[in-house]
Amino acid sequence: MHVFQDAYNASDLPRGGVGTIGNFDGVHRGQRAILDRVVARAEELGVPAVVLTFDPHPMTVLAPERTPIPLTTPKQKERLLEEAGVAVMLVVRFTPELSRVSARAFVRELLHDKLDLKEIYVGSGFVFGHKREGDLTLLQEMGRDLGFTAAGVEEVVYAGERISSTRIRRAVSEGKVIEAAEMLGRPYSLAGVIARGDRMGKRLGWPTINLMTDNKLLPADGVYASRVFFPSYPATFDCVTNIGTRPTVYENYQRVVESHILDFKADVYGQKIELGFYKRLREERIFPNVMDLSAQIRRDVDATRDYFFRRRLEQEAPSAALEGE
Repeated sequence: MHVFQDAYNASDLPRGGVGTIGNFDGVHRGQRAILDRVVARAEELGVPAVVLTFDPHPMTVLAPERTPIPLTTPKQKERLLEEAGVAVMLVVRFTPELSRVSARAFVRELLHDKLDLKEIYVGSGFVFGHKREGDLTLLQEMGRDLGFTAAGVEEVVYAGERISSTRIRRAVSEGKVIEAAEMLGRPYSLAGVIARGDRMGKRLGWPTINLMTDNKLLPADGVYASRVFFPSYPATFDCVTNIGTRPTVYENYQRVVESHILDFKADVYGQKIELGFYKRLREERIFPNVMDLSAQIRRDVDATRDYFFRRRLEQEAPSAALEGE
């Protein structure tokens, strides 16, 4: 995937593609429905699949106090868009000056003059431009004059409501990682580097890795069945992750993300990882002593083993059924 920074002011951009516009925070199932349509049409026409996205989030400029915490880091978003089949990612720098550009000027100057997009797909409720004056109707109207088509993609619904980044953000912050995964189409994950901790986990008999995450949104404090991916191997391992302040052994301690990796002993300090959250096992709580804490960690490990064992059985069952036909 080719990434162009400051696309609004760039020259020599790829022309004649099929495109979409949006923040794509999380690259969730609702957004994937749009991306899938764009990629499919681009393949049919033999042209690039183009995504225009904004950085920073427009609310950072328009109403800083209401700026949402992002679901993905810029690198995570790039990777997810590439995995979706996007060929070109155009980053539009959202500035106070850009916020005053009219929707019609944005369409004419960037979408038509610079990119010459042939088809544009957006969510049915998409709005853009100064004072949110642009929408699908405006795109369709201008498309008839400028020679492109625009179409809306139906919203994807989960549990009776439209999937949105806001809903996913709320689910993650409440520790509802199963619900978040259903809307994302994958487990919510944190990316970052393994840092040296205080080795408290090792002294308790459960060595852990401490994640210095690049993500700003953490799941609610608690213990989770999770999986850690090491790009350096590359391999993925089951683990138990605690998010919180470890109140049994510390008072007023900083919030940490620490994971005990099952059946794993390698020295991995300094390595980059991605940590995915599959199920919340329990809340973080204070134990009478460290022996009770260690015993609970053992139960958490057993619960994690059981969860992933059952999950693998469920995933293998459909394949076995097909083989038996």
